[in-house]
Amino acid sequence: MALLVDKLRPRSLDALTYHQDLSSRLEALASSPDFPHTLFYGPSGAGKKTRILALLRSIYGPGVEKIKIDARVFATSSNRKLEFNIVSSVYHLEITPSDVGNYDRVVIQELLKEVAQTQQVDLNARQRFKVVVINEADSLTRDAQAALRRTMEKYSANVRLILLANSTAGIIAPIRSRTLLIAPSSTTPPRRKNGNTSPP
Repeated sequence: MALLVDKLRPRSLDALTYHQDLSSRLEALASSPDFPHTLFYGPSGAGKKTRILALLRSIYGPGVEKIKIDARVFATSSNRKLEFNIVSSVYHLEITPSDVGNYDRVVIQELLKEVAQTQQVDLNARQRFKVVVINEADSLTRDAQAALRRTMEKYSANVRLILLANSTAGIIAPIRSRTLLIAPSSTTPPRRKNGNTSPP
């Protein structure tokens, strides 16, 4: 059963009345063939996830909301089995590699390589690339972030990464320099007529 917060979550960029300038920028990016890797950062509750879901819908249409959850098993070099959940549609994947702790590099390397080597299923999709959303990017180990940087360079033709982080402090400089930084909470909120700040 869907949570109330999910039912009431704005589903399109134009429905996000908070930070309309940011929504306009994202709408323009969604239709651009030069859509960049992006890093959304800010505290919990800042609206990062809501804005990303709306962005994905703008890129691919409502089909991006038809998701499934798959349990995947990855093997480490020492043959340890790692069970890992992936949320996906035919257009994108959402992962949280930090769930496997110090083995996050294994997930990054194997999964992103696999995604990058497969073609977009929907031939009518506006964009030919797939999107991988990486939650808690600032919790990734340095090894995983190094692997991520190499993936960004090697497979950028087929994959775009959207990273979520509470802060950019935990993200290595080579990744920060290769992503468009977006902070949904950095703009001053609009004022009501009585002078109070309106809620996000």
